[in-house]
Amino acid sequence: MSTALTPPADAIPPVRHPDAPAPGEPLGAHYEHCFGCGGGQPHGLHLEARAGEGVTVTAGFTVTTDHQGAPGLAHGGVLATALDETLGSLNWLLRTIAVTGRLETDFVRPVPVGTLLHLQAEVTAVHGRKIYSTATGRIGGPEGPVAVRADALFIEVKVDHFIDNGRPEEIRAAMADPDQVRRARAFEVNP
Repeated sequence: MSTALTPPADAIPPVRHPDAPAPGEPLGAHYEHCFGCGGGQPHGLHLEARAGEGVTVTAGFTVTTDHQGAPGLAHGGVLATALDETLGSLNWLLRTIAVTGRLETDFVRPVPVGTLLHLQAEVTAVHGRKIYSTATGRIGGPEGPVAVRADALFIEVKVDHFIDNGRPEEIRAAMADPDQVRRARAFEVNP
């Protein structure tokens, strides 16, 4: 792990927000058109995350032929996306809008098409606007062999980050959503 992903000595343990979803509760897509979790992407991951205990989440997705790199194997970028999406879901438990600042991924073993990848992630520390987290992806279930691992640094941002940099049509559509929770979540984890 790089020193940029090591929390400083004065970092504090993460604190789950009192309004965070209860353990076991599905988190749902933060944005319908997100490649990682949105249902509006026909070739997306359709990753499904659930709140865990403390500041943890579990998630899963099945690798399809649309996700392959080498014949019959998941593309490494798709696996990194799954890790990033899972790690980003943690911010919903903190009720913080944050973006990926750094993602360091270790590819341990190939992941065949048709595999269910089970992901577990947790926030390890918070230091000012920096949120440190880690995730593991296992083949077949929570006790399966480790296929991928990642450590990440997320940076807390204001919603203006998205408004100032996103494509105006999508920003207007997301801001017009009458569902206040969906409207807030649309701006959750995208860089």
